Amino acid sequence: MNKQELIEALAKKAKSSSKTEAARHLNTFLQIVKDELKKGKNVALTGFGTFSVSKRKARMGVNPQTGKKIKIPAMKVPKFKAGKGLKKVVK
Repeated sequence: MNKQELIEALAKKAKSSSKTEAARHLNTFLQIVKDELKKGKNVALTGFGTFSVSKRKARMGVNPQTGKKIKIPAMKVPKFKAGKGLKKVVK
């Protein structure tokens, strides 16, 4: 399912929402999650999962084209951990 299909499903499921309204709500939700992760905070949705930021240490890697060693810098990456309710539904 892509973003457009998700918007259509939201509009259909909510029954009172138009696709435009559903798109606005989805985009607002996504922006809030991005803003919180940018601040280094977590977004926990009970029964669904938790969005968080994970720190990766600097490490050495290999360029697959040249075989040359390269240094990969430390960085922060977004992470999602599925909650118990989501895991149960998927199982």
